[in-house]
Amino acid sequence: MTEDHVPPHITHFSIFIMIVCAVLLLALSGCFGEVVDDFTHTCPYFFADPGGVMSPPTVFAGNRYQQICQVRQGNLHEYATLYDTANKIPVYSAYRFDGLMNCRRNESWFIEPQLENGMASPRMESENRSINYQNQAVNANYEKRGFDKGHLAPVYHARDQICSDATFTLTNAAPQNSSFNQGQWRVTEKNVATILTQICSGNSAYIVTGVVPGNNRLKNRVSIPSHFWTAYCCPA
Repeated sequence: MTEDHVPPHITHFSIFIMIVCAVLLLALSGCFGEVVDDFTHTCPYFFADPGGVMSPPTVFAGNRYQQICQVRQGNLHEYATLYDTANKIPVYSAYRFDGLMNCRRNESWFIEPQLENGMASPRMESENRSINYQNQAVNANYEKRGFDKGHLAPVYHARDQICSDATFTLTNAAPQNSSFNQGQWRVTEKNVATILTQICSGNSAYIVTGVVPGNNRLKNRVSIPSHFWTAYCCPA
């Protein structure tokens, strides 16, 4: 199935030169995305904790679904992604929202080398077009297809510039109709931020955003989601 024109739909709802140089170096050489056996042992702090035990939403058994603690700075990760290597899109990304920080967009997209070789460095890499990546999407899959790389953990909700840059990994993106991404979905991200800023009273909110795989693919590789969804809570 190769049709590329089924648009997705939504179902439910921040001295400057030194800083810029530091961020650029991070984006080029310091970003990590660690494939792990269990979110709860490595990066549990992106999931709400209503029952006293931090636990992620559904995960699936087998090698097809990979748990990624995205971008490590020291021992700190920025968000978590459950990635579907068959459909080459995330199932969901989970993150904390701490208010609007007005981060800048990076626009340089990276791949996750550990999805191809479990012994590889967790350092995210720029795509090498001479390599045939088997387990993830690549930039070429999106070219001239009318679809954006739709963030699940978005720049707009990032808690700092490092986190914003960290969202530009293809393991955090799924094909999203351009008009939808730049229109109603952007409005939804802003509305969610407004609501959580109002109701959480300075406390962190927890957001999980995911997709439902559709029946069509980009370049016969990357599933075009039939739906994008987001769920959020403010434990306080």
